[in-house]
Amino acid sequence: MNIKLPSFQKAGQALKPAIDFVSTRKKSIITTMLVLAAIIIVLAIIFRPKPPQAPLPTVEVEDVTVDDVNIYGEYVGHIEPQHFVQIRARVEGYLQSINFVEGTHVKKGQTLFVIDPQLYEAHVNKARAQLNKAKAVAHKAKRDLDRIKPLYEQNAASQLDLDNATAAYETAQAEVIVSEADLTQAQLTLSYTRIASPISGYVSECFADIGNLVGPSSTSLLATVVKSDTVVIEFSMTALDYLRSKSRNVNLGNDESGLKHKSYINITLPDGTEYPLKGNVNSSEPQVDPKTGTFSVHADMPNPDRSLLPGEFTKVKVLLDVRENAIEVPAKALVIEKGGAFIYVVRPDSIVERRFIETGPEVGKNVIVERGLAAGEKIVTEGYHKLTHGMKVNPIPVRDVENKDNSNHEKDSADEA
Repeated sequence: MNIKLPSFQKAGQALKPAIDFVSTRKKSIITTMLVLAAIIIVLAIIFRPKPPQAPLPTVEVEDVTVDDVNIYGEYVGHIEPQHFVQIRARVEGYLQSINFVEGTHVKKGQTLFVIDPQLYEAHVNKARAQLNKAKAVAHKAKRDLDRIKPLYEQNAASQLDLDNATAAYETAQAEVIVSEADLTQAQLTLSYTRIASPISGYVSECFADIGNLVGPSSTSLLATVVKSDTVVIEFSMTALDYLRSKSRNVNLGNDESGLKHKSYINITLPDGTEYPLKGNVNSSEPQVDPKTGTFSVHADMPNPDRSLLPGEFTKVKVLLDVRENAIEVPAKALVIEKGGAFIYVVRPDSIVERRFIETGPEVGKNVIVERGLAAGEKIVTEGYHKLTHGMKVNPIPVRDVENKDNSNHEKDSADEA
């Protein structure tokens, strides 16, 4: 028995158009969604927020300037009096009086000591009497010669008589000269009994008492007088400083050098403070001592209030040179390595450049630059440790930083008040 079933082939053919429509619609939706997704991705990429850029490193900069720079040297100095005089007895005798107070100021020509003058006054009187006697003999010899000459011309006296009278007169004249010299010597010796101060200054203690026998053969030193309103600072400089001084612009005690800058010194008091007055270098030794390798320099220092005492040691700061139109930079801005010293220079476009330089002497906290920098350039003084060559930076002038710090300090002070 044959059973006939419905024809599915025909049914499938009838449903095919519907299936094709659904598939086409599905593909269209997927395509649209893909396009929208692509558009969304593109827009997201275009309008996505940019990542924040790292801030530029901030550095403090300072302008390179040109100025005259003073070069100083420091040495150990010894304070000496400008004038130091020992008062000694030049004649022997007993000390009769002392006419000063120990440690006080005495004037030039003031009588300090008196030695008993009686013996020397007697010598003066004797010499004066001898002079009077010699003058009397000379007058008599002159009269005798005046009488002989007319007689000799009239042949009433011989040549021998004339020669004798002439010789007697000349001898008498010589005796007068000798007697005058003896009187002068006696008077000079008498003046030594009054001992005066040869300078104005402060007198020391007395080394003899009234009634003591003094003189060249016994105790001759009686006191000392020191002129201390101006003192001398003596110090020694090394041979190296002497050799460098050939090219200096400072006159170091040589008035004939023709240099336009005069050297001066500053000294430090025993309490560590700086003496307010300056001294002038007045002389220096013309050669180096081969034993010590140094040469001596002297400077005059005003001492009106006697705060500087002779015999003290002090720290001396001497002007050795003046570098004219020199470039001076802070020492903290330098970076030292095996290849030499370099410094960071900020160009006008805020790009840093590592610049190798040739350095000169140090002056306090600064260093003189011989080569490598020019006036008007900007150098980094703070923050160079985070820099590399060619990096862009945010330069801030040092003066702006200082002004900001001062403003903050004033504000804090006001808040505390």
